[in-house]
Amino acid sequence: MGMTMTQKILAAHAGLPSVKAGQLINASLDIVLGNDITTPVAINEFNKAGFDSVYDKGRINIVLDHFVPNKDIKAAEQSKQCREFACQYDIENFYDVGEMGIEHALLPEKGIVTAGDCIIGADSHTCTYGALGAFSTGVGSTDMAAGMATGKCWFKVPAAMKFILTGTLPKGVSGKDVILHIIGLIGVDGALYQSMEFTGPGVAALSMDDRLTICNMAIEAGAKNGIFPVDEITRAYLDGRSQRPYQTYEADEDAVYAATYEINLSELVPTVSYPHLPENTHPVTDAADIAIDQVVIGSCTNGRMADMEAAYEILHGKKVKKGVRVIIIPGTMAIYKECIRRGYTEAFIDAGCVVSTPTCGPCLGGYMGILAAGERCVSTTNRNFVGRMGHVTSEVYLASPAVAAASALTGKISDPREVL
Repeated sequence: MGMTMTQKILAAHAGLPSVKAGQLINASLDIVLGNDITTPVAINEFNKAGFDSVYDKGRINIVLDHFVPNKDIKAAEQSKQCREFACQYDIENFYDVGEMGIEHALLPEKGIVTAGDCIIGADSHTCTYGALGAFSTGVGSTDMAAGMATGKCWFKVPAAMKFILTGTLPKGVSGKDVILHIIGLIGVDGALYQSMEFTGPGVAALSMDDRLTICNMAIEAGAKNGIFPVDEITRAYLDGRSQRPYQTYEADEDAVYAATYEINLSELVPTVSYPHLPENTHPVTDAADIAIDQVVIGSCTNGRMADMEAAYEILHGKKVKKGVRVIIIPGTMAIYKECIRRGYTEAFIDAGCVVSTPTCGPCLGGYMGILAAGERCVSTTNRNFVGRMGHVTSEVYLASPAVAAASALTGKISDPREVL
């Protein structure tokens, strides 16, 4: 029986000739990741277990991004605990104020994660790195603690779903629309504990930023991971960037899939996910009369350079609708600097937006954009659960940067194709 791409990576890291869905394995880890929320819990478990060393100080990554710069005393204490641990064990990839970015934008940018890796992160959106041809998944802080100490993690090998992509994306449509469409199609538990493997000729039409966005939200369909094949676009991204030699894996022709879906990218339209689940998707044209109070453009899903470009293309030279708050958050300091260099930052401010240092802040209702009772936000983030961004009666509508920017100009959910 053939293996999927994910199964091949897991077999290689478990030192086994083959694995099958449902099998329990103990795999070696290339990267362990934590942030300022999850790492303190992992540190406590690390100490409780009596560990006194890390398996590789160059393979552990701690990124302070959720409440950094610190929003309150508790956040400050959590960051302090991370700093002390990083200093004690000489963690090489420790990113603090001035260096940090949103973790899932930062690690690919730095070349820390690469094709063929087996990666765990104490953050559910660690599945982002499948865009590079890696097996990457979110775990709890206890698994992070064990991973930091041993360089190993237990997995149940996932079954897989195949998504055959064809065609090319129309203007105004991006990777965010692709994954929202898929989640709307299969539901928030449609890929539960399965690998979402993307293949087909349409893959070549997707940029790396599109792929990162798509894999980032695989968890919103319940998936264990999302993964793309390594092609010329992947290699162009990794070459000169990857800190280590990378390994490529391909699914066998006779690999077994639990389900197969064909998605024609050419037929997709700008898509919006209504409250209170990512699966509640609608074409943007159905949302024309929904008034909004706030727009957030950023996050680990859509804070990359292509997202800033999409927002700039719509916002520059125009004004945000009076009464609408617009928060733009570049994903990393390098993206922040590039926005300044290109004149995007000035254009955003002139349009009436606020531009923040990289942070997860508003995505999880932490700070930098909390919603009051009854307020509505169009956000490029990844979740719109009840109370996700503030008051339990507030509403979050998930959308692409293009939809978010177009909505900022009109004060209601709007079709970017009408302004592009």
